[in-house]
Amino acid sequence: MMRLPWFKYCAPKSVAEAAHILAAEGRDAMLIAGGTDLLPNMKRRQQTPATLVSLREVPGLKDVVNGRGLTLGAGLTLNQVVNLPAVKDAYLALHQAAGQVASPHLRNMGTLGGNLCLDTRCLYYNQNEDWRRAIDFCMKCEGETCWVATSSKRCMAVSSTDTAPALIALGANVRLVSAAGEREIAVNDLYQNDGAEYLTRQPDEILTAVSLPDLAGWKSTYWKLRRRGSFDFPILGVAAAVRTAPDGTVLDARIVLGAVSSRPILTEAGGLLQGGKLSDEAIAAAGKKATSAAKPLDNTDLDLYWRKDVVSAFVGYALREIRGDDMSATRLRIMRQL
Repeated sequence: MMRLPWFKYCAPKSVAEAAHILAAEGRDAMLIAGGTDLLPNMKRRQQTPATLVSLREVPGLKDVVNGRGLTLGAGLTLNQVVNLPAVKDAYLALHQAAGQVASPHLRNMGTLGGNLCLDTRCLYYNQNEDWRRAIDFCMKCEGETCWVATSSKRCMAVSSTDTAPALIALGANVRLVSAAGEREIAVNDLYQNDGAEYLTRQPDEILTAVSLPDLAGWKSTYWKLRRRGSFDFPILGVAAAVRTAPDGTVLDARIVLGAVSSRPILTEAGGLLQGGKLSDEAIAAAGKKATSAAKPLDNTDLDLYWRKDVVSAFVGYALREIRGDDMSATRLRIMRQL
């Protein structure tokens, strides 16, 4: 049985109090909300914070604010996000992405902010401590070598968050609060291409809210590839959002890939669609362009060459669904989910 290491537990009653604890404790402290990712990592000694700062009792982190757009508290559970009519009606990609994270039990605990800050994954990292010690650890935790690419100067662990690609496609921002103040950045700017240092959020910052813009005229969707129809992390995630004119001409489009790099990838494929219709030819060209951006490696499930090959197909599924094609049978067959 793997047991948790010893740690100090703090339960602040406000964001300001939590921020001051983080500032005082430094890098020895970590935030915990649902704990669905952090606690297993602690049992495997991948993360061993001396202090856990809980956000469960902090008011305001579950607020939902309607206005010009929508603001979601980062403490909302994924199932709470799924069940918000405002999310399903106007931000379908987020509704679909949150609804495909893990299992219903974990979605009842895991939070929106937690999924955005989800630790990167790798076959050489997500093992117990004895296994990792046997190969002399890896660059992401205690070692100096990336066992996926031994000559690499950076960690190649994979970003496996489902909600981040959807929120990037939707043009969302996040609010980060620390004892020194607060700032708001685009979700796309929350990530950097390094499996070990994958977030631009500083250790003393708290992700408190996600702000979604008014997306009148936009349609969005999220498609996820995984071995099993439920519970698994993504092998590939495709989020697409498209704004069209009344005659169907594409005015703007964003296509984002997940689980094929150390960060979600906002591709240039959306730019190919602007000024034209969502024809089969245009969709195929966008799929080919998105495929060129995918950089999967042999550090997660299934064959990496196949995972790159299916990018074009999944981009096609997403764009045809946005075009108005009935993709329900394909969604059920490929994703085992309506």
